[in-house]
Amino acid sequence: MAKESVTENKAENKTFMERVRSASVKQWVKFGLVMLVILGFLVWSGAWWLLLLIPFAVDIYITKYIPWGGWKKSKNPVLKWIADWVDAIGFALVAVYIVNLFIFQNYKIPSPSLEKTLRVGDFLFVSKVSYGPRCPMTPLSFPLAQHTLPLLNIKSYIEHPQWEYKRLKGLGSVQRGDIVVFNFPAGDTVALNMQSIDYYSLVDKHGRDAVWRNKRAYGDIVVRPVDRRENYVKRCVGLPGDSLQIIGGVVYANGIPEKDIPGLQANYFVETNSAISSKTFEKLEIRKEDRLLLNGMVDVRKYGYGDSLGNNLPLVYRLPLTKDALKSIKKLPNVVSIKNEPAFFSGETFPLNMYKSWTRDDYGPIYIPKKGATVKLDLSNLPFYEQIIHNYEGNDLKVDNGQIYINGAVADSYTFKMDYYWMMGDNRHNSADSRFWGYVPEDHIVGKPICIWLSLDEDKSFPSNIRWSRMFTMVHPD
Repeated sequence: MAKESVTENKAENKTFMERVRSASVKQWVKFGLVMLVILGFLVWSGAWWLLLLIPFAVDIYITKYIPWGGWKKSKNPVLKWIADWVDAIGFALVAVYIVNLFIFQNYKIPSPSLEKTLRVGDFLFVSKVSYGPRCPMTPLSFPLAQHTLPLLNIKSYIEHPQWEYKRLKGLGSVQRGDIVVFNFPAGDTVALNMQSIDYYSLVDKHGRDAVWRNKRAYGDIVVRPVDRRENYVKRCVGLPGDSLQIIGGVVYANGIPEKDIPGLQANYFVETNSAISSKTFEKLEIRKEDRLLLNGMVDVRKYGYGDSLGNNLPLVYRLPLTKDALKSIKKLPNVVSIKNEPAFFSGETFPLNMYKSWTRDDYGPIYIPKKGATVKLDLSNLPFYEQIIHNYEGNDLKVDNGQIYINGAVADSYTFKMDYYWMMGDNRHNSADSRFWGYVPEDHIVGKPICIWLSLDEDKSFPSNIRWSRMFTMVHPD
């Protein structure tokens, strides 16, 4: 025991240079690898404060003045066991936080807006480096929780400090046709009891006072920072500076129609003289939730089926179909007719507070704002840009006596501070997208889905619910 004490004392009394010279090759290799990581990340991010980590790295791997792993020498097995687990969990949380923040994150497809390109139950790896990882805007948050901690049902982040938007250099930029994960722009304000409907649609339909006062129905109204808003995934169909229009369901960017998308689908009314079997639906890959029989839900006579007395009413299904599925269903012997679903089913389009005759299938033209571009402002086009000016770019916007004021000054034009994108789902009649809530700002872009690592069919039970053919397949934009 005495001999061990003397050895420890000698080690503690070593000078800095003696400790450096006595460090083993293994210590230097570990230190070198850590330094490469720190300096590489410093160059990539421009975060010069990372230089402060170098003295700690020197002591951890070379000089060892501080007994960083002192608990490993404890003779108390319980204490050592607890410390081992705390160390492992702490390291794992930090590693997961960094990877999730800067490299990639996991994302599950929750809705059918991109069927059949991405399907409900697909689990994705979303690359942050494809467009450049976004530096944290609310840095103090629990890893892997977007905005709410499960079970506890409380916020997973602390609102302060709030950092300004900054994006690190990536492998490329958002291109037309890319599938993109982004924070829901209209999710800046949320009614907690009705999160499936965006706040602005609720206010437009029911009035602001009703939404704020009726907490029983709508719940508390909360404001979320940009990076804590709900994650959405859609296809980018319009880039900054584009003129975009939808004619007969076809998207035109700068007058050029979009490329053919194999998984694109739309809703149809399918009239039959007998029920369509479950086997047929499965063959057509139509989800149970989408097999909607209109009879009993609405009076199908108002859509031109049967006679005025309600006699001889056929069965009428509302089904989302791809081009191939449409061809197949036309061949069924019990199918009488197929019609496009009426456009008014979609509801009001963006901007909500502006009278227009646009629908989801015939929309625009609109201009998609580009950073540095200037537009003339008047009361007729202000509804297109008021969210951008006030909510996304943080200006004070008011209209008084027919005059527009920005930050207290009279304004007849506005210069955009960010790029904006137009996002739409491939399931064109079952997608809440830019047609209904507007532009996606560049600071809301999260990343690009690159791989499906797991796919589960919600209509089946384990193990037949595993879609083996989709596992570990790359996500292709078309």
